[in-house]
Amino acid sequence: MEEISSSGYKEYVAGCLAGVAAVASGHPFDTVKIMIVRIPMRGENELNFPSPPLLLALYVMLQKHNAEAHMIQYRNGLHCTARILKTEGIKGLYRGATSSFVGMAVEGSLFFGIYSQTKMYLQGGVQSGEPRPQVIIPSAAYSGAIISFVLGPTELIKCRMQIQGTDSLVPKSSIYSSPLDCALKTVETEGVKGVFRGGCTTLLRESIGNAVFMSVYEYVRHQMHSNIKVSSSNYSNLVDIGIGIAAGGLGGVGFWLTVLPLDVAKTLIQTNPDKNCPRNPFRVLSSVYQRAGLKGCYAGLGPTISRAFPANAATIVAWELALKMLIYQIADHTAKLRTSFSIAFEAAYLILFYKRACLKNLEPGALILAVLSMIFTLQFFG
Repeated sequence: MEEISSSGYKEYVAGCLAGVAAVASGHPFDTVKIMIVRIPMRGENELNFPSPPLLLALYVMLQKHNAEAHMIQYRNGLHCTARILKTEGIKGLYRGATSSFVGMAVEGSLFFGIYSQTKMYLQGGVQSGEPRPQVIIPSAAYSGAIISFVLGPTELIKCRMQIQGTDSLVPKSSIYSSPLDCALKTVETEGVKGVFRGGCTTLLRESIGNAVFMSVYEYVRHQMHSNIKVSSSNYSNLVDIGIGIAAGGLGGVGFWLTVLPLDVAKTLIQTNPDKNCPRNPFRVLSSVYQRAGLKGCYAGLGPTISRAFPANAATIVAWELALKMLIYQIADHTAKLRTSFSIAFEAAYLILFYKRACLKNLEPGALILAVLSMIFTLQFFG
């Protein structure tokens, strides 16, 4: 299949729809992941680190697939999901989804729009069928860095909302009634900069992760289109959707396998009740590694990978389909506009010839010629 080519606002609109699709399909998995990577309050299974500056270690309780909460132990992601559904219903899996829908809609719009335009700029305005890493990687990394400024605050609110619930260790006095309440209380207790806590970690995650994501997506998509021959044009759309699912899903898995440790650090930084906790992600991961090893740095891997494939597949398919629909719709509107203009022009042309024929007694051949010209124009443009 040829490269999807477009310009202007279309990538931004399509990206917005892609972001909504990502949240709708992936937020429940993300809630389970956040519940597995948790932080207790003071006195709740604190870890005793000898180094005073590592205040974060006093609050970190990070046990892969074994997060404790009020005598409840999540054995794995499925157990956590079953527990949430039993105690809170489906809405429990969508805690904090409001801020995610807003954040991901803006993020998707900015990411795909900036990525497409940056990629086009680096290619010199020429569409290239074969993926070029010197174009894809900087375009995706730059786009990821830009969207991190939107994602940081929305993910902070989302994470703090998600760790609440029936089995939460969060005290009742700290429960947020809504994403807006969470944002206001965060600003009240930590100042405006509080909503940007973990911003540097988010920037690193998005820059590195999206460079991997788009590289895998572009290469898998190119290879599959090169090797799959569509026998009938009737099935071309289904093939495109299938390729989008595979390429997008694998890209998402590559994203999270690469940056999950950074995401673990970001979650710990953003949900830590101590506003003076360390913000350096590598320092946080070093603390986690000392206590839990590499498994601790990949806490929540199961739910994360389970989410990565369907959520990113939905994102890519929604983006590609929306972009195609916008391109075809605009082309159709352009054709209709040209047809309307042609009708108006030929009508005026016909009236002019009719008047001249009546006033100057011209031969009726001129009138017939005008009618034939109008019919030809309608056939050609319509």
